[in-house]
Amino acid sequence: MENKRVVVTGMGALTAIGQNLPAYWEGLRTGRSGAAPITHFDTEKFKIKFACEIDNYRAEAFFDPKEAKKMDAFTQYALVASDEAIDHSGIDLKQIDPDRAGIIWGSGIGGLHTFQEEVKKYARSDGRPRFNPFFVPKLIADIAAGHLSIRYGFQGLNFATVSACASATNALLDAFAYLRLGFADLIISGGSEAPITEAGVGGFASMKALSSRNDDPEHASRPFDRDRDGFVIGEGAGALILETAEHAQQRGAKIYAEVIGGGMSADAHHITAPHPEGIGAEKVMRNAIRQSGIDPEAVDYINAHGTSTPLGDISEALAIGRVFGDHAYRLNISSTKSMTGHLLGAAGAIEAVACVMAIHENLVPPTINHFNPDEKIDPKLNFTFNQAQQRQVDVALSNTFGFGGHNASIIFRRWTPQQG
Repeated sequence: MENKRVVVTGMGALTAIGQNLPAYWEGLRTGRSGAAPITHFDTEKFKIKFACEIDNYRAEAFFDPKEAKKMDAFTQYALVASDEAIDHSGIDLKQIDPDRAGIIWGSGIGGLHTFQEEVKKYARSDGRPRFNPFFVPKLIADIAAGHLSIRYGFQGLNFATVSACASATNALLDAFAYLRLGFADLIISGGSEAPITEAGVGGFASMKALSSRNDDPEHASRPFDRDRDGFVIGEGAGALILETAEHAQQRGAKIYAEVIGGGMSADAHHITAPHPEGIGAEKVMRNAIRQSGIDPEAVDYINAHGTSTPLGDISEALAIGRVFGDHAYRLNISSTKSMTGHLLGAAGAIEAVACVMAIHENLVPPTINHFNPDEKIDPKLNFTFNQAQQRQVDVALSNTFGFGGHNASIIFRRWTPQQG
């Protein structure tokens, strides 16, 4: 059986720098930082007091209040981004075969706020287990996929991927695999995360993973800069409509890019730290390139994992140099986390959207907040520092690496009806 081609026909985004696709892309294009003081909770006693929050998000703007109470924020974000992706794709849901339509959704944590609040209530109680009946259905990581299938009536494959910060990319890779093998005609895929809570911020801060620039949040996320001191935690969602090319063409859909392959690997090194030489990062990019059937020289743009951590940025830069050789100096690299913050399990989704838009607009979004070069990072690599760059982007690769050593990369290519 011949593998089917898989294309992107719609996208949605909900981020700190834009609450829909056009606003998100404008934020990326202009290099806007989404970092600001935290408003979700009182940070008086917290070491870290800033994050990349969705500004003035109000659930009642999107949901009936009774329905909103049944969903953790990470599920709400998934629905908002997916609604936009559906609209963007021009799909007539009445014309879709529900048995051939599915959902594969990623989240690294799931309903963290729900879990935190229910446990806090129990801790303050007399010990009797008076838990909300929606406690479990709000917190489990697969519930966003469940809500999406109910919302759109999709009765095909439906599940969640959980692989820390690689979760959304793993969701997209699974969707790609099932579509090309003929298990479905259309899949909504992506990821969402809502980790800006006392537990989320406090937990990552205790690991010393977060930047501590409370006096300058806007410039705190500075990937590949000498003085980087950790990532800025973010929240939101990204959704992509993936279809077989045949299905998309039959319904006259606009095609934004083609998914041509991806790779996975494990560092097998440490529960939170990357391999210092970037061995896992190197393997995952090589696997993605091999599976896509392209030469490394075909890649024009890499959306780097680039979290702004001291070890991670160095190891990824080393891996890129080994994988691409001299071509590494001809391609563009950028970390859009410098603007959006790190969305953990949703990072791969909004960064996949950035890759598709880079191809569609022939523009590479920048890595903002670069002030001083790091002598441990090859100075000849083009990290698209501080300003977007116009260039022909035919092939884009997105990297995501997660705690536990989970690595996933996905490759998008400009769509041409003739393969090759």
